[in-house]
Amino acid sequence: MILYTMMPQETIFPTASDDYSKQRVVSYNGISFMVQQTENNSFQIVRNLSTDPAHYLDEQYSPGTVINITFE
Repeated sequence: MILYTMMPQETIFPTASDDYSKQRVVSYNGISFMVQQTENNSFQIVRNLSTDPAHYLDEQYSPGTVINITFE
């Protein structure tokens, strides 16, 4: 099936709300990230929220990178 529309894919095929419940905004090395908790209690970067372009060029802060954060 081919669907021709100007509407964004997220509007037509909404994501389950369970996916968003695992996400949170954290500060890691002074940079804000949207992360999602993985099965082994580490976090995967979903989105870089920094306003510094240099942070987007650094591979250690790219989406999909797994980071270890502990919360108090």
